[in-house]
Amino acid sequence: MGSSSAISLCSLPKISLRSNFPKRRLEIQLLGDRTHGGLFRRKCLRFRSLVVKANASSRAQGGARRKVYRETQSESSLSVAPVKQVASFVIPAGVFLVVTFVLWKVVEKLLVPKPKKSSTVEDKTPAQGLTWSFGAGTNLFSGLVAKIDRESKQKLNEFSKELRSFRTVDMSGCNFGDEGLIFLVERLAYNQTLEEVSFAANGITATGLKAFDGILQSNVLLKTLDLSGNPIGDEGAKCLSDILVNNAGIEKLQLNSTNIGDEGAKAIAEMLKKNATLRILELNNNMIDYSGFTSLAGALLENKTIRDLQLNGNYGGALGANAFAKVLEENKSLRELHLNGNMIGDEGVRALMSGLCSHKGKLVRLEIANNSFSAKGAFHVAEYVKKTKSLLLLNISMNDIGDEGAEKIGDALKQNRTIQSLDLAGNNIHVKGIAAIAQALKDNSVIRTLEVGYNPFGPEGAKVLAEVIKFHGNINILKLGWCQIGAKGAEFIADMLKYNSTLTELDLRGNGLKDEGAVSIARSLKVVNEALATLDLGFNEIRDDGAFAIAQALKANEDVRITSLNLSRNLMTKFGQSALTDARDHVFEMTEKEVYIYF
Repeated sequence: MGSSSAISLCSLPKISLRSNFPKRRLEIQLLGDRTHGGLFRRKCLRFRSLVVKANASSRAQGGARRKVYRETQSESSLSVAPVKQVASFVIPAGVFLVVTFVLWKVVEKLLVPKPKKSSTVEDKTPAQGLTWSFGAGTNLFSGLVAKIDRESKQKLNEFSKELRSFRTVDMSGCNFGDEGLIFLVERLAYNQTLEEVSFAANGITATGLKAFDGILQSNVLLKTLDLSGNPIGDEGAKCLSDILVNNAGIEKLQLNSTNIGDEGAKAIAEMLKKNATLRILELNNNMIDYSGFTSLAGALLENKTIRDLQLNGNYGGALGANAFAKVLEENKSLRELHLNGNMIGDEGVRALMSGLCSHKGKLVRLEIANNSFSAKGAFHVAEYVKKTKSLLLLNISMNDIGDEGAEKIGDALKQNRTIQSLDLAGNNIHVKGIAAIAQALKDNSVIRTLEVGYNPFGPEGAKVLAEVIKFHGNINILKLGWCQIGAKGAEFIADMLKYNSTLTELDLRGNGLKDEGAVSIARSLKVVNEALATLDLGFNEIRDDGAFAIAQALKANEDVRITSLNLSRNLMTKFGQSALTDARDHVFEMTEKEVYIYF
């Protein structure tokens, strides 16, 4: 035969399968079957590419090869089906992942701003100088910083102009902090105009107070300095005290709610021993304990100028009151003593009153409200009331003296001829106790202001008090708020108003008067009353009918003296309010007198 072949039907052909992976070859021996005309079987092995290399020697052999090739291709087509199934799942999943990644990158670029690139070194460094903020909070957007700086500095410049132009300047609550104070304090040096200034509630700390050093020593015109509501603490109190030792101008110093404790009080006490100009010192609502009270009381033995000392809302207790009791026997300069809310109790009151009875000065105001003392403490207060020849105002409200304590105070008032203002509010006084106070008014024409609110003496107590005030006493201001007098009690008060000629201010808030009580009060307003100017009927459940009655009374009495009428926190609708507004306008048209009505 003239032709040659590398593969014959009777031979064992070698088929080479090459995969996509490099350096790997797989050779499979396929066995032919001579007895079945060259048809051979194939094991279940599937590949993506099959290369068959052979040389045909004859047509018969070529036909056999074509047959084998066709069978091989048909089996290869069957092997592709599972691959298509896998591809139908993998391809969409891949597309989803790619799309998600692209979208995430787009959103990231849109939402996250790129950092600003600085072209110079100066842009990268923080701005130098002071920054002031007048708003609440300090976390401002960077784009607003420049604007805030300009506005803050402009505001500070306006404040500095006020300091140079006015005698009294109020800069409370401006939140300019230590930096702002440092800027403003420089304007106080050698200032020849300013006499009173308030830097209250500005976030000033001990650091800012150091700016006063060298300034207050040279300023002798400034008389009042208010630093209340700033967290200066003990450190700030020490710093300010060191500065004020040599100050010769300030007469009133306000350090209320400044977080001052015993150490700060001790520093202030040392300053008081040397300072000869300070007249009024306010240390209300701080954290001063009996130790601080002892220091301040001791300073009064050497200080001869303090007239008004305020220590309300601290923690002096009975020991603190006892410290002042010993000092008051020797001190002659003190005129006002404020010790409200110090939990001094019966024992503290006893010691304090003992010291006041031996006081060689002329105390004109004593405030010991909210100190948890009972009738026992009231007994000692009554003894002092009998002896004092100078006291003008006594405040023992918000204690628990009861009827027994009220009777003791009432008996003492019959002998006293100096007290003009008496506050007995919130002392659990009933009819018996208020009757004792009322009887004292028959013999006492000195008392001008009587506060007995928040005592549950009811309509009967109102009747007893009204009967006395109708023709006796010289009361100008009567406060009966929240005494449960009701509509019945309002009738007794209304009857008293028809005859009384001294009462200028009447407080009947929170007594449940309703429309019936308002109508009774309205009847009394129709009668000429030449004294009553202020009437407070708030929190009384008054509706439109009561408002109509009061409006008619205002229109009917052209000579009415009322200039202020409070009807807030009632149940009137717009119709009742409209009637009162018309009455107000009518009074103005007829008499040219303005009546202020509050809804």
